[in-house]
Amino acid sequence: MTRGATSGRIEARFASLREIGRAAFIPFIMAADPDYKTTLEILKGLPGAGADIIEIGVMYSDPMADGPAIQAAGLRAKTGGARVTKTLDMVRDFRKEDDTTPIILMGYYNPIYIYGVQTFLADACEAGVDGLIVVDLPPEEDTELCIPALEAGMHFIRLATPTTDDKRIPAVLANTSGFVYYVAVAGITGTKSADKSAIHTAVKHLKRHTDLPVAVGFGIKTPAQVAEIGKIADAAVVGSALVDIIEANLDDNGNAKAGLVNKALEFVAELSKGLQSSEKVLLK
Repeated sequence: MTRGATSGRIEARFASLREIGRAAFIPFIMAADPDYKTTLEILKGLPGAGADIIEIGVMYSDPMADGPAIQAAGLRAKTGGARVTKTLDMVRDFRKEDDTTPIILMGYYNPIYIYGVQTFLADACEAGVDGLIVVDLPPEEDTELCIPALEAGMHFIRLATPTTDDKRIPAVLANTSGFVYYVAVAGITGTKSADKSAIHTAVKHLKRHTDLPVAVGFGIKTPAQVAEIGKIADAAVVGSALVDIIEANLDDNGNAKAGLVNKALEFVAELSKGLQSSEKVLLK
């Protein structure tokens, strides 16, 4: 359900992939990890490496849902000068060359609250952001950001988890827009691997309640796992594994080594290849 006009990039991307029977690949990078210039180079290269939709992390000092890898990325981003304004500038720079790849900002409410909700939404829409994932705002707080976002024409993407039961699902889905993000493992990011059979059951269950695409993230680290998710869901999300590649290519001072951007994009290309040949499983 979307109350305002949107760019339609998310809907168009899922529709085009549906026509060829392929799931979307969604990589996550933290804005300004390890610096603005490096992140922007990676961001611009992601579509060519196989990214269908891109999540950009907005640094926050108390990331309760994030595991060690993304927490460390956030600390590097803070050192690298991460700001909400600069993240929006990054999206603007990306949009000069790419007006079709959907961009999602993922983070926490506090930086948006400090920015000012209406000002943030206006600036994010103008910059070319297509959706928000704000992990610490439950449905009971929809008037804070979710409903204003929908009214501004911004998709608000909600998380469902292994503990989201039948009583909770209607509340989770009530104002969800764009797609549903299923968290494949209980707990923080990057610490466990996803269980294929449990994901299959969960995705089937969600699809009984919504016509929105279902993306699966948390615990997906390898091309084989991406391929398996691609058979049963509408999108596979990889975050911590890509962040680990970035960390592995920093020098002792936390600066990007030569070749970091290429190695990150090569990893994304390797992960996304599995979706090219994944045949969708009919979920009943």
